[in-house]
This record gives sequence, C-alpha cells and structure tokens, in this order.
Amino acid sequence: MNTPDLIARQFAKTIVTVSPLGNGLINDTFLVATESSHFVLQRINPKVFPKPEQIMDNLIKLNRHIKQKSNVALQLKIPESLKTISNHDFYLDEQGDCWRALDYIQDSVSLETLADLSQAEQTGFALGYFHCLVNDLDPLLLHDTLPGFHIAPAYLTHYEDVIAEAPRQTDLASIYCEEFIAKYQYLADILETAKEKGLLPMRVIHGDPKLNNFLFDQYGEEIISLIDLDTVKPGLVHYDVGDCLRSCCHKLESNEFDLELCAAILKGYLAEVSVFFSEDDYRFLVAAIQLIPFELGLRFYTDYLEGNQYFKVTEPTENLRRAVNQFELCQNIIAQEPAIKTLIKRIKSQCKS
Repeated sequence: MNTPDLIARQFAKTIVTVSPLGNGLINDTFLVATESSHFVLQRINPKVFPKPEQIMDNLIKLNRHIKQKSNVALQLKIPESLKTISNHDFYLDEQGDCWRALDYIQDSVSLETLADLSQAEQTGFALGYFHCLVNDLDPLLLHDTLPGFHIAPAYLTHYEDVIAEAPRQTDLASIYCEEFIAKYQYLADILETAKEKGLLPMRVIHGDPKLNNFLFDQYGEEIISLIDLDTVKPGLVHYDVGDCLRSCCHKLESNEFDLELCAAILKGYLAEVSVFFSEDDYRFLVAAIQLIPFELGLRFYTDYLEGNQYFKVTEPTENLRRAVNQFELCQNIIAQEPAIKTLIKRIKSQCKS
C-alpha cells in the first residue's frame, strides 16, 4: 500500500520528512519537507470529490485569472498546484486515490479561534477581498466540484428520505434535532428561492471559508493567504459569508453567536464588497447567517443516521453532538436577528458614506 512518504516522491526526488498537517474533516493533508523547501501534500477524498481532475482544473483557472491582474498589488497569496515529476497535475495511486501537491505558505499560522476584533476584521477583509478578486471571473467557466453543495432544500429532502427509513430515535439529542429541523425547515428555501427569482446572482465562491482556512502572518496580525480551494465553484457569496461567520462567531462553550465578532467581520467584509453588492445582497445576509448552521446541523444529523459515511468521526455519536451544537447556535442567531439587522444597516451606511 502506498504511504504518504512514497507518494511525496512523485512530486520531489528527495524527501526529508512527511508529517500530518491541519485537522480537516475531508481530505488527508501532510506537510512535506525537501532539502530546499516545503510543500503541502493532499489525498483528495474520493467519496466527497469523485472527479478530482475538475478540482485541479478549477484551481488552474483561478490562478490564471488572478495572475492576469498584473496591475494589482495582490494582498492575498493563493496557493498554486505543483506538477508531479512526470509533469502531471496530480497523481493517481494504485488504489485509485488522487494526490496533489500545493505551495506551502511560509511563515504563516492558522487559527482555531479569533483572539481579538482586529483579527475578526482581517478575516472579513480577506473574504471580501477574495470575492472582489474573482468577481469578474465568469462562474460558468468553473466546474461544480460538489453538485448540490450548500443547496439546502436538497439536504432537507435527503434528510426526509433518510429519517423515513431509519429506526425511530428515542434519545433526547435525536429528538431535539428532529424537532428543531421540523420547526425551522423554512430556512432551507430562502436563499435558493432568491436565486431562482434572480435576486441573488451566481458568483465564484470559496465554498469553505472557515477560520482555519485563513492564514495569518506569523504574528497573527494580518491574513496573507486563503487556502483549501477544493470547493471554489459557482455559488452564492452568501454561503461563504454565512459559513465564515458560523466558524468565527461560534462560542463553543455555550453555542452562542458572538455579535461583537460578527460586527467586526462584516465591517471588514462589506468594506471590500460594497463596490458590487446590491440591495438584495445586503437584504439576504441575515438569512445566510441563520441558514448555514441549520444546514450544517442538518447534514451532521443525516450523516449520523446514515452511519457516519461523510464526515470523519472518532466515535459513533460525534456527528449527533455536532448537529446539536449547530442547532443551538442557529437558535441563538435567530434570537439575535433584530440586533444583526441593525448592525448590517449601520455598517452598510458607513460603507456608502
């Protein structure tokens, strides 16, 4: 069986060390040290990404588009893919698994939590800057590497099919999840309905802008890179905004939503995207902030019912606990809706002035 050490030699002749990197739930990621440099090695999860060549094609198109902006002093480094020794974009091992190598962003750190409002505003800036950077890239040029990703009505339909066939759940956590889904299932349709009505346009999105995909400089002051670009695809930027806020503003000890961090992130974000944001873009931000934790909780609970086939778990009920946490977070966001609307209105007026 191929090991990461053996696979790494498909991309560089001399390998010094190969060590695990990060804590992602989807791909297996390693840091490879050679005699002269480092690079990131990843095994793309075939259950999640059945067409890895599309991921690589998207990444190449993304980097080509950004390189064309030669008149712009770029404020974010976007990792480029590295060729194999035999000049291929990726390597297929004997088991049919796809491996790829990417630039390693030196002197950078990823964070699991934000330490202050300055870091929060930087996170918003970086996401907004990325959206501006790709706003003139035709989303139809990119492959949809995850068909159905963030399409909440489809997740809800799949959940209904699964729950209809699953044994009746009698534990309190499962009962809570099922009652929450039944009560707030209306959230699933809001953004997709707006898209179908032409209120929200398709744009290029990152697809997974959780906090640890933003790389800060070694001092934790400025963001220098946005990584994990497997999910770059056509979509609604609102999915990115909602997911970023879900990741950054979730108080893990209480499952509450940190409104102060939310305000700082939106301040940084809206300052960048105000040049192309429409009135409808602003109007549906609240729905996006509510939707993403509901959607993720729905996915966690469905995966739990299906035997944990999608998300990595360390024990059988981990996805159930994850679902409860996301639903409690969603409930707290809904309770703070008036305050969130107020701060969006305030930041919008500041950006327009």
